[in-house]
Amino acid sequence: PYSQKVRDKLHELGVEYDETVVPDKHTNREELYERTGQRGVPCLFDPRAEQTFIADSDDIVAHLERTYR
Repeated sequence: PYSQKVRDKLHELGVEYDETVVPDKHTNREELYERTGQRGVPCLFDPRAEQTFIADSDDIVAHLERTYR
């Protein structure tokens, strides 16, 4: 549900993006863990963001609204 919320906002704003589907099992999300230090999704990597990544769906939506509206 959290990832869908982010996808919906990306579509609403017409933002093109690449989606990486991660394994359902958190312990199998090594690539995500190596890049972020966490295993939860959604996680947004956006060169226009102040941080390297944004991991909370509410924070992601707020960033998208500020940056792409």
